[in-house]
Amino acid sequence: MEKSDLKSKIELLVIGGSAGSFNVLLALIPKLKTPINFAIIVVLHRKSGSTTSISEVFNLKTEINVFECEDKDPIIAGNIYFAPADYHLLIENDHTFSLDYSEKMNYSRPSIDVTFKVAADLYGDKMAAILLSGANSDGAEGLLYVNQKNGTTIVQDPVSSEIDTMPKEALKLFKPDFIANVDEIIAAINNF
Repeated sequence: MEKSDLKSKIELLVIGGSAGSFNVLLALIPKLKTPINFAIIVVLHRKSGSTTSISEVFNLKTEINVFECEDKDPIIAGNIYFAPADYHLLIENDHTFSLDYSEKMNYSRPSIDVTFKVAADLYGDKMAAILLSGANSDGAEGLLYVNQKNGTTIVQDPVSSEIDTMPKEALKLFKPDFIANVDEIIAAINNF
């Protein structure tokens, strides 16, 4: 993937994943070039009530500041933000986070679809979205929506996915800009 392959300079990258994605993130985040000129939001399906702070785990693995999103936090380029467990992660017009406790979507809260869609409405062609390994269809419709708003879309190659359901569901809906293994995803992010 060459820089010229990308639709435009991005301001926001949203990564969604479920079962099998944590290990991808452990491989990916430490290999990101610093500083990054855009914000990264990660929406990961995980159990509510987890006592381990996901941001603490990743802060030990990168020079990039990693945070767990809090309501009304501003989105700042150069940071990585994780959606908190058991809340949908929304983005307001003033580029701050909003946490929502409405019903689960695709059996999930946070829902990848929800965050992909609100981000696409706000950022359009200035965003990229990556859908990783997972065991349900969450993220597929949201990724299609990102594509319709002219954002850059990447799906983890089902062959390299620990659980290939989520990538395959996205591929049933449309042809993303890139289908990539983990090393190719890292290279793509470093080219943004």
